Amino acid sequence: MSGTGTTRPTPATSPVPAVAGRADGYRPGRTLPLRVEFARQVKRRRTLVMGAVLALLPFVLVAAFAIGGQPEGRGGRVTLMDTATASGANFAATCLFVSAGFLLVIPVALFCGDTVASEANWSSLRYLLAAPVPRARLLWSKLTVGLGLSLAAMVLLPVVALGVGAVAYGWGPLEIPTGGALSAGTAAQRLLVVVAYLFVSQLVTAALAFWLSTKTDNPLGAVGGAVFLTIVGNVLDAVTALGHWRDFLPAHWQFAWADLIQAQPEWGGMIQGASVSVAYAVVLFALAFRGFAGKDVVS
Repeated sequence: MSGTGTTRPTPATSPVPAVAGRADGYRPGRTLPLRVEFARQVKRRRTLVMGAVLALLPFVLVAAFAIGGQPEGRGGRVTLMDTATASGANFAATCLFVSAGFLLVIPVALFCGDTVASEANWSSLRYLLAAPVPRARLLWSKLTVGLGLSLAAMVLLPVVALGVGAVAYGWGPLEIPTGGALSAGTAAQRLLVVVAYLFVSQLVTAALAFWLSTKTDNPLGAVGGAVFLTIVGNVLDAVTALGHWRDFLPAHWQFAWADLIQAQPEWGGMIQGASVSVAYAVVLFALAFRGFAGKDVVS
């Protein structure tokens, strides 16, 4: 109480100033939850169509083998394709073999390349950032969901193939093309490692598509650009004149997982392939985040 009879507010009753530019209760980490983004992406038509295509592939191959008959070795050399109908495990491995080079590239490029660019194409990116969703948070949410759907696509194919193959050709050991066999349990574990390696090896395509998605407002351009550059890498790997320079191409190691389909697995090629893929992916992801942080979003 002062001499004039007025009461001065104590520090406990003084108003607490709000942080400049931030509303009360705002938490950047709680914006655009992963479950919301995941639900949005799963319900999209392209996700459902891609899942249907991957699930139908084993049925198409079973029909092809039924029409064409039992695969036979060529020139006395037995390949994984020649043992496709030996068991469900062989059939699942064959499905991964025929799809790893191109078919599995498409869902990875689609789920990671159609994420940010589609928002810009729909003219909703500006409103997402004004929500406000921090740019880094937006990219992390989009990237996490895109990679999650890519992994789901890679798991879906061998799981369906294993079931279809077990019904069509029986549940048994995986016959090794060079001789011998792996028990069904061991084969399932090896196939799980194969899927993990395929996912790591496709991180380059995912990073390419994601980086392009932050640079363009055209989803088709981002997806198509990533697929095109992946094909270019495959073409360059076929040029034997490049010699040891091909070791720096991710495509050079895309079938290194075949070293697991033998009695004693070899890990050297897979380790080198994973290292090359992760190195390229880290650089491309960093470029995507750095470029998008200062991008003028007008759409």
